[in-house]
Amino acid sequence: MPRRWVAALACLAALVALACEGGTSATPRPTTSGGQPGGPGGIAALGDSISTGFASCLVLTSCERNSWSTGDGLRVRSHYRRLLDQDSAIRDRRYNHARPGARADALEGQAKAAVRDRADYVTVLIGANDACRGGVDAMTPVAQFRADVDRGLRVLRTGRPKARVLVVSIPDLYRLWEVGHGDSRAVRAWKRGVCPALLAEATSTAPADRARRAAVRDRIDAYNTQLVAACRAYGSRCRHDGGAVHKVRFSLDMLNPLDWFHPNVSGQGRLAEVTWRSSGLAD
Repeated sequence: MPRRWVAALACLAALVALACEGGTSATPRPTTSGGQPGGPGGIAALGDSISTGFASCLVLTSCERNSWSTGDGLRVRSHYRRLLDQDSAIRDRRYNHARPGARADALEGQAKAAVRDRADYVTVLIGANDACRGGVDAMTPVAQFRADVDRGLRVLRTGRPKARVLVVSIPDLYRLWEVGHGDSRAVRAWKRGVCPALLAEATSTAPADRARRAAVRDRIDAYNTQLVAACRAYGSRCRHDGGAVHKVRFSLDMLNPLDWFHPNVSGQGRLAEVTWRSSGLAD
């Protein structure tokens, strides 16, 4: 082979190696490509900021490596890491389509992305932002919430009929108020607009404020009831966590110290633990 051809091939190989090194150093992002033909499709997360690991890296932004669902960091034994222990073929086949601020009406678009990924396992945690609005009147009506969830799940059932789906209950946000309203740090953070329907005037004992908090608590309970029903209607490929996340007795040391609302690394780890037990995928 002529020397100039050999040199050209060597240069091309070097460029490919550099490109691969750059790709593996970056955090995998949601893609529209699935796994290899006939191979495992991996895991996709749908939902809101909780599933993005928001604020778990001590900055008020998503930190997907700590996600209870798709994280690949060493500090949280996520569903992805547990699945990887079972089958190394899913390495890097993790897609996080959850978005901070997302409400149930975003689920349909996120589900379409998971179908494009050809995910074989999909986690769904949505609803906190439907309740955490500017006030009680702004909360998503229960019937609308159910319709939004049904649309998203219908996309998954149609596009990935054999995929496993885990629908997770909404955390007990009222408990966060219970454990945090006596802590001056949490109250200061909440005044910046964190879940105002529930956490505004956090220390007030006025009847109107107590009624407002109770209304948010009841709405979350109603959403959780609809999540159970929606999963049941989906069929045998859908599992509900049985209220496991809602039952978690969150304490302040499981929250990040910036907004005192989103789970820190410890909180994300706890979510991963209790939801994995419900997934049907445990060893």
